[in-house]
Amino acid sequence: MNAYILLALAIISEVFGSSMLKATNGFKKLLPSLGVIIGYAVAFYALSLSLKTLPLGVAYAIWAGLGTVLTAFVGITVYKENVNGKKILGLALIVGGVILLNSGGGH
Repeated sequence: MNAYILLALAIISEVFGSSMLKATNGFKKLLPSLGVIIGYAVAFYALSLSLKTLPLGVAYAIWAGLGTVLTAFVGITVYKENVNGKKILGLALIVGGVILLNSGGGH
């Protein structure tokens, strides 16, 4: 399977797992807690498979950066968290950093 498809699966799974954390109520609710465990298990497995082809620094930057941005987006849209200019700037800087890292020719 294509390494970038595996990386995308890892990102989506990590965002799902992270998003479920808030719903667990401190791991007191079973189904969201299972969602966290399954989400992270799939995320790390898919990330490990993508690392067979992709360089660690590049793959991890994409995984962590896009995971952070997408999880923040879930927080804003699903959990109705506040959004302001500083938050948007911070998220834009994360995306910019991932782009710069990838344009550095590391792969």
